[in-house]
Amino acid sequence: MDLYIGVDVELSGVVLKATFWGVRGSIPTPGQSTNEWGGNSSCVQVQHGDEFPLVLDCGTGARALGQQLVAKPGRELDLLFTHFHMDHVFGFPFFLPIFTPGYDVRVTVPALSKDEAKNKLGQYLNGVYHPVRLRDVMDNVSFHVFSPGDTLTKGPYTIHTCRLNHPGGAVGYRIETGGQSVAYMTDTSPFARPGEGIAYGTRSPSLERNVIRFLEGADLVIYDTMYEYSEYLTKMSWGHSYPEYAEALCKEAGVGHLVLFHHSPDATDTQLNALNAHWRDRVTPRVSVAKEGCTVNVEG
Repeated sequence: MDLYIGVDVELSGVVLKATFWGVRGSIPTPGQSTNEWGGNSSCVQVQHGDEFPLVLDCGTGARALGQQLVAKPGRELDLLFTHFHMDHVFGFPFFLPIFTPGYDVRVTVPALSKDEAKNKLGQYLNGVYHPVRLRDVMDNVSFHVFSPGDTLTKGPYTIHTCRLNHPGGAVGYRIETGGQSVAYMTDTSPFARPGEGIAYGTRSPSLERNVIRFLEGADLVIYDTMYEYSEYLTKMSWGHSYPEYAEALCKEAGVGHLVLFHHSPDATDTQLNALNAHWRDRVTPRVSVAKEGCTVNVEG
């Protein structure tokens, strides 16, 4: 069932939508304390009308998404990875389209070659860490590579990419189609040190200015806000951000709607309810909290 975050009515006509199948960071956290907001790890579906979907990351949320996709008429999708830390890969061998004959799955990976792309996933699907080997995946799965900064074309979608600030590297995506745009920015630390940059009202360093330009005018931005600010200060090298920073970036970039994403495994439903209550009245940009099972219309 589609729910709507920060959207009062469904828009008429063809719209771009983002559906959250996994909103948790670092490790899945199922249980009584996470039932309301969700415990599956990162997986977001972006789709324009009846066009084929884009799947962003393949955490444990991808299992339920895959079951829904194979039950529908469409038989193609693009799966884009931001990086290969386990919480973004857990769901890949449980993603039914890769085992469904006739289902065209195009896997896009930040890598220098197709062999490197396959090796990145093959380190997990190797018969040791998971019983399925990458070579057991059906021939309907193809691999495509790019370098951060490249622009990709996937059917009706134009996808811009940028390098994020995360141990081991990660890539952000900006998807544009039908005059609408959504950016997916996880996992990443701030692009300026504490006391400097847009969050503190001082001139942004070059990396931060680049990201502001990347986000400029986006209708919807899904941003890693795993920590509270005080926790971020103790974990600055861990590769995650906090809500006030995401808001400052998006405000400077003229973003319409910011969704706080990649919740800490320690964040309970009670804490996320409080987070939502704190941010839900913001207007410029509008701010909401990613909730598993919810869909957001991208207002262009």
